[in-house]
Amino acid sequence: MLTTSKNPPSIVGLDIETGSIAATEVRGNGSRAVSRTAIASLHAGVVSEGEVQDQEALAGALKSVFSKHKLGKAVRLGIANQRVVVRTLQLPLIEDEKELDNAVRFRAQDQFPMPLDQAVLDHRVVSRGKNAEGERQMEVLVVAARRDMVLSLLETARDAGLRPVGMDLAAFGMIRALDTDPPLPPDASEEGQIRTTTLYSYLGDITNLAVARGGECLFTRVAPFGIENIAQRVAEGQSVPLEDAREMLLDVGLEEEIEDFDGGDDAGSARATRDALEEGAGKLTDELRMSLDFYSAQEGASHVDRVVVCGPGSTIPGLPEQIQIGLGLPIEVDMPAALGELDDEDGARLTISYGLAIGDD
Repeated sequence: MLTTSKNPPSIVGLDIETGSIAATEVRGNGSRAVSRTAIASLHAGVVSEGEVQDQEALAGALKSVFSKHKLGKAVRLGIANQRVVVRTLQLPLIEDEKELDNAVRFRAQDQFPMPLDQAVLDHRVVSRGKNAEGERQMEVLVVAARRDMVLSLLETARDAGLRPVGMDLAAFGMIRALDTDPPLPPDASEEGQIRTTTLYSYLGDITNLAVARGGECLFTRVAPFGIENIAQRVAEGQSVPLEDAREMLLDVGLEEEIEDFDGGDDAGSARATRDALEEGAGKLTDELRMSLDFYSAQEGASHVDRVVVCGPGSTIPGLPEQIQIGLGLPIEVDMPAALGELDDEDGARLTISYGLAIGDD
């Protein structure tokens, strides 16, 4: 959505959630090698559901993280909130870029629930082929983001002394980090090609979902319900700090029998945590099912072949398996190979920031 022509020696992918900052530095020139990483917690109220609420506090937190971990200042920012809308348009084949831009803007007036003069609009061609009548057509992914939300994040990064060189959907970073099916060349047709269509789901403070084929996003949505909501229920119900509640989700999980936990208060706490997790798993399953329904209702939607989950929630014992049972589809848990030397929890949290850092290499 935002790029610069300069090619810095390294880029830091920056993924900011309600409860934490995740940063992954990757060397430039097309490298996928990770040089530094950082994860830091955020105070409540600084960021909410992917939007900056306190620019000064977030700028201070970013400045501290980048100084402590000696990260480079060139950053590619990820955005994931409900003020970003993504649509896939089916258009006649248009070769001229200016004509395509005009066609996208014309169609976007009816497709996006926001005034286009208050939005940042971007698009990319996903595929070219023929429709059922044999006419040449193209599939175009269009992204619209509220301008004030984008400017708020950019201003915050600059106030922290950072140099934004790009801004992208967090969902695109997730796909780049995990999709091993290489995209077709820009001038290639999908005719005769066998492509796998995957539903990716990042289980974090919010739930970020995307359908991709050949490394290209076909559909994405952000669900405000996520692991943070489950942790908040545990924190409020048991009068413990939110950070402790997050740890309790990992400790209790959904695999061990509750009877295996110690008696007394520990057993009661484990039962309450398990109840919150089971209810949360049901809601996460509903979000995945709803996303599949939304995507399937789109014109020209492909059949989804597999489901991949990543992010902090994927490390909660038994949670992916519980979602798999409720969804009725096989689920894989994945993490970028480049983060394989880190422990599972850190690697899961850094997945999107890594994908943002590597960009469209």
